[in-house]
Amino acid sequence: MQTGRPTALAYNGMVAAPHYLAATAGLDVLRDGGGAMDAAIAANAVLTVVYPDQTAIGGDCFIIYYEAANERLHGLNGSGRAPARADRHALCAAGHATMPRSGIHTVTVPGTVDAWEAALGRIGRFGLDRLLQPAISYARDGFPISPRLSAAIAVARPKLDADDAARAIFLPGRRVPPAGTRLRLPELAISLERIAREGRAAFYDGEIAERIVETSRRLGGVLTQDDLTSHRAERAEPLTTEYRGLTVAELPPNSQGLTALLALNLVELVDPSPEWGSAEHLHPLIEAKKLAFAVRDRELTDPAFASIDVPRLTSKAFARELWRRYDPNQAATEAPALTGDTVYVCAVDRDGNAASLIQSLYTGFGSGVVANGTGILLQNRGAYFSLHDDHPNRLEGGKRTLHTLMPAMLLRDGRLVGPIGTQGGDAQVQIHLQLITNLVDHDLDPQEAIEAPRWLAGGGPGDDPTTVTLEARFPEATFAGLTTRGHAVRRTGARDANFGHAQMILRDAETGLLRGGADPRADGLALGY
Repeated sequence: MQTGRPTALAYNGMVAAPHYLAATAGLDVLRDGGGAMDAAIAANAVLTVVYPDQTAIGGDCFIIYYEAANERLHGLNGSGRAPARADRHALCAAGHATMPRSGIHTVTVPGTVDAWEAALGRIGRFGLDRLLQPAISYARDGFPISPRLSAAIAVARPKLDADDAARAIFLPGRRVPPAGTRLRLPELAISLERIAREGRAAFYDGEIAERIVETSRRLGGVLTQDDLTSHRAERAEPLTTEYRGLTVAELPPNSQGLTALLALNLVELVDPSPEWGSAEHLHPLIEAKKLAFAVRDRELTDPAFASIDVPRLTSKAFARELWRRYDPNQAATEAPALTGDTVYVCAVDRDGNAASLIQSLYTGFGSGVVANGTGILLQNRGAYFSLHDDHPNRLEGGKRTLHTLMPAMLLRDGRLVGPIGTQGGDAQVQIHLQLITNLVDHDLDPQEAIEAPRWLAGGGPGDDPTTVTLEARFPEATFAGLTTRGHAVRRTGARDANFGHAQMILRDAETGLLRGGADPRADGLALGY
């Protein structure tokens, strides 16, 4: 398959990120003797500056780490909870029929900074004082706005214009800054410098925390100092399944990672189509997605608030039972999909350790609220909650919402194959499914697997429930073949920026060769040395 760039090749270490400045920062850490986790966090920190629509330190973070010395996987759930005083009945009484999509009532406790420190304390070689320096420099001195970021600011203009601090930062003179404009974030630089000096305490107990709480109070929110102080990331044992001999590891609920494992178990029940990109190839993948999402939406939430039978849902027996509903000739209906904005970073070091890290505000520019005097955008992860009493993901005080963030790691016989992941909200499951089947069933290399045309099943509210959207590079016969099977087929651009920003690095267990790919739908690179 022809690609716009080659797969990156190296032996000593590699970083893949959705922005070239972040990938460069991570690679510098590897060159200086840092490990995969150090590199991933340095790259992530730069992304919280140069990709403010996608991520910020006011968001959440999930990590899977592969420790080469003992062939062990470690997981970290860095998602924050709803404020203890969050009350869905109060929101309903205030006139909300559904959760707001932005604003202070969607803000949950930011988990990223704590997750960084927790991960480094267990696995890191450097501290935040070293790893945050590139991000601090870009925030203080400025960086050029990319065409993608300028377009994102234009799309989010109503949200940004509703908050005085956000407007001042991203809409100077109430105008959308064009690509190439130098964007400086001096207040964010000061916040990052505090965190570099003082660690998580600066964010959750110090002046930054005070300003976050004051902003919430001023806007009518219910976030308190206790909500921030009590937050801690949690270790999470990754879940795994075998897909045609490849071990796929994802994080357990409240992450939606289990959904990808279920979808792979379903697809494994069908012989792969020999013709990549045909309707025969795509139809079972699309139908597996629908079945897996129906289970996700019925079962998954914060496991502290509900009993989730994870072993059953990830079992091959459950997949066989569910697959009885599959019709090879007819599209099933499904619920609308939700978009999201996120960054995914991965790194592998010279010792074969690997980090798979994903971090997010949820949707573009998160809640649209900047904590006064900090330069920190706060996430709108709470928008994923439901206000319905009978919904498993209903809003409750101290609860973590079902989370779209889902880093992954691939293994074979216990040895590292590589980290893999993507941006994209609900699309993440679908893109994991496509990337992994591209690698396993069709032997594509990393850049080919990433650049290959994508499909996304599920339209928005009010759309035909059989909607599936395909990038325009699929063969014409594929559009016709899916339509014949009852799919409501849409066509989008050749490389749609809303179809995820994926990265991966694969490692040859015998030679140590690293092969990395980064998504041209974003501004990223895979860089090695």
